[in-house]
Amino acid sequence: MILMALAATFILSSCHEDPLLPPGWEPEQKETVYKYPGFFLLNEGNMGSDKCTLDYYAFTDNEYQRNIYPACNPQAVHGLGDSGNDLKVYGNKLYAVVNGSNLVDIMDLATARSLVAVSIPNCRAIAFKDCYAYVSSYASEGIVDIANALGTIYKIDTTTFKTVATCTVGYQPEEMAIYGNKLFVANSGGYRYDNGDYDTRVSVIDLNTFKEVKKIEVAPNLFRMAVDRLGHIWVSSRGNYSDVPASLSVIDASSEKVIKKLDVDATGMSMTGDSLYVYGYDWKDNSTSFGIIDINTLECVSDKIIKDDTRSELQSVYGIAVNPESRDIFITDAKDYMTPGMVYCYSREGEFKWAAITGDIPSRIAFSTMRK
Repeated sequence: MILMALAATFILSSCHEDPLLPPGWEPEQKETVYKYPGFFLLNEGNMGSDKCTLDYYAFTDNEYQRNIYPACNPQAVHGLGDSGNDLKVYGNKLYAVVNGSNLVDIMDLATARSLVAVSIPNCRAIAFKDCYAYVSSYASEGIVDIANALGTIYKIDTTTFKTVATCTVGYQPEEMAIYGNKLFVANSGGYRYDNGDYDTRVSVIDLNTFKEVKKIEVAPNLFRMAVDRLGHIWVSSRGNYSDVPASLSVIDASSEKVIKKLDVDATGMSMTGDSLYVYGYDWKDNSTSFGIIDINTLECVSDKIIKDDTRSELQSVYGIAVNPESRDIFITDAKDYMTPGMVYCYSREGEFKWAAITGDIPSRIAFSTMRK
């Protein structure tokens, strides 16, 4: 119950606090040079509440800052917007995909000052290659019946912030992965749940022509994606929430074929080095599972990420990220989805290090190469 007790003492905290630490624990007082001096955390906020917020944690001074966007952008009357869905760092910019507000907010990485907002309807996720950003969207121009509307991938020039091309893919596309000159897109068909007619395919887009060249049959209701150094595209399926369970498939990027399917629930995933860290959240029994997968053997080598008793404090795991430098593991907890959540930090060995109160429904973490 350590974390619950700590959280209670900070529940009335301001937006600028030290993280919550175990009793007697003190951070090392030494000057350290970090490749990633901190991270940004995107809080999704309940849909329609206009409560998407941005937090920042600095490793250099052990300081957690909540809701930094208004202070960095006093001209933004409505803050960051409604329903944050994805967050990525690319170059010297921070990209926040804000689904409910139908925009991608592009910020200066060093200051979190908004440079421009690119309008994209029902945007979901973002990926990058060279000087382009690729954004998935559930929307299809001119289609009113959104359940039967094919999705779209928007190609944005990161030097001009202009949309330069679009490509039609499958139903309700989610995350994407890039390997070589191929963009792989996880089509979910999430709006088609009433009749169970989920999309089951990964779209393959040739980035030279920006045309869809193939669809790979995988599994129903595709969601998360990651790519490893060996050219494996990892894609999760949420199943149909009844008789088809969640799973994790591996696609060989060269042959564009599924080479393995694992009975692993990967509601969220984080690729670091030769390991894919995953968590699964079972809505039926409100339980969470964890796993570490070796990209060389394509096997799950551990079903444990957290190795101490603080795991019992987690209520509604909503995100996972692994620091590529320290290998510290960060897990976000949405709690009751109505009040502030938490972010927990664990060592690579799975031991609790610290925790902090976040905004509502903390989801995406993006490690920064610049100090805020």
